[in-house]
Amino acid sequence: MSAVSTEPAVDPQAERKWRRGGLLALAILLPLTLAETSYDSVREWLHGEDLIARDVEFGQSVPFGGSGWKLADLRGGKAGRLPDHAFAVIATFTVTIGDPDLRKQWLGCKLMLTDAAGRRWLPDFISGVSLPEGAMNCAQAIFSGARKGDVITVGDTFIVPEDAVKTIRPAVGLGSERPWYLRFQRPPK
Repeated sequence: MSAVSTEPAVDPQAERKWRRGGLLALAILLPLTLAETSYDSVREWLHGEDLIARDVEFGQSVPFGGSGWKLADLRGGKAGRLPDHAFAVIATFTVTIGDPDLRKQWLGCKLMLTDAAGRRWLPDFISGVSLPEGAMNCAQAIFSGARKGDVITVGDTFIVPEDAVKTIRPAVGLGSERPWYLRFQRPPK
């Protein structure tokens, strides 16, 4: 008895052509698939980070998050029980409320300090150091019930190293404006 092959003869050229086509499709579809699956992650990352600075001159009021922001004061010095070579800094802003829905416009409000080297400092509690009378932090301002046209003072306290004091600049980031944030010039001496 002899065995009879029922498989069709394979054309080697057709098989090579099919493999090349498959590799080409893989080379095109793999990057497209990665881009599609990472798009939402990249978009969320961009909207969650303060990445692109809008520089603001001292004394200038700039619309941001539905309100007008203006740097009121930046002061600092040795205070409380700070480590050696550390300074307390208070940054305050006057804000003219435009859109009174601060819970929506100011969600993720973040005051910070930046320096010439690109470092950032977030607010910190400093024993014995408090905000000026009538000033509130972001969270307090959001729930303050401020109305359109009200002028409020928003600020916070920071601890920065001595080497950064001469180049620090106050900045404001809001969830509704990210990845943009405002970076203010220091007050003139």
